[in-house]
Amino acid sequence: MEKLSIFKNAKVLVTGHNGFKGTWLTAWLVKLGAQVTGVSLATNTNPSHYNLCYFDGSVDSRHIDVCDIDGLTNVVQEIQPDFVFHLAAQALVRRAYRDPVDAWKTNTIGTVNILEALRCLEKHCVAIMITSDKCYDNVEWAWGYRETDALGGPDPYSASKAAAELAIRSYVKSFLVKGGPVRLGIGRAGNVIGGGDWSEDRIIPDCVKAWGRGDRVAIRSPLATRPWQHVLEPLSGYLNLAVALNESSELHGEPFNFGPADGLNRSVLDLVTTMAESWSQVRWDDISSDSEGPYESGLLKLNCDKALHFLNWQPTWNFDVTVRETAKWYQEYYTKEPVSILDFTSKQIDSYMSEAKSQNKNWAN
Repeated sequence: MEKLSIFKNAKVLVTGHNGFKGTWLTAWLVKLGAQVTGVSLATNTNPSHYNLCYFDGSVDSRHIDVCDIDGLTNVVQEIQPDFVFHLAAQALVRRAYRDPVDAWKTNTIGTVNILEALRCLEKHCVAIMITSDKCYDNVEWAWGYRETDALGGPDPYSASKAAAELAIRSYVKSFLVKGGPVRLGIGRAGNVIGGGDWSEDRIIPDCVKAWGRGDRVAIRSPLATRPWQHVLEPLSGYLNLAVALNESSELHGEPFNFGPADGLNRSVLDLVTTMAESWSQVRWDDISSDSEGPYESGLLKLNCDKALHFLNWQPTWNFDVTVRETAKWYQEYYTKEPVSILDFTSKQIDSYMSEAKSQNKNWAN
């Protein structure tokens, strides 16, 4: 039996369900037959992948701020979830520089609030807490960070994510102890790309918005490298971690990196030029010499051996396929009726699952 079948008819709470990763996870869970309740602020991009999907009655969507501890606790007590995926975050590095208080409140206090809501739960529940690869104290060394490496971060976003990790560790040690009703895992993902992301100050949204208008796109840091991966890659990791925790408490409280295979970090320029192969009449300007923006890391790599060893998880799509599938999604949006987007999103999930099965991925069979 397919491992992901455990989500059929399960009550699943997703925070940040209308964000970039949250929308893809919600679409996948709906396909799996889950009863999804989503908790988020109103969508803050236009267009919005979530709004374009028209989930109708298949998702119980609640506009609750994760900084509202009473609202979170009430919804957890009301729905009595079998699974919780905490994705709600302020996920933009540059916005965090402009409003560090909001980043700290959302990413750190918001995480504490969902942990506190879980502490009041008395039934079996698996919770996957999503932080970031930027939670590490990045000294830009050439090898990938392991889950045991030091946490930190010089900028407000990274530091707020590291602080969220400390809060999670504290709750696991103090309240959500092994043997209790709540089993918890932590997901740290590398940079994700894919259709439906229209966030500010991100390279793929910047490209497609400019190219969709026939304009040039400005590239701030063409030589910066990142562990690029399709959004479905870490989501498969989160789902797989939830399956493992549902079966056993052995991995309770453990963090896991989910990123591309070692050695597959690629530069921003590689990403843009590969994207251009699937997009006609693209142009860009290198403004790195003119950029005086705030600090952003130049090199960041993850070591995902722990996910391979304990979860038998590996990425499915290579870099070229990842970029091609991302380009396909935006071309579908810009050239066809937007009402087809949910179907196309669903087809890409099917394609990803089919490829994972053909590669004999343990979690996909």
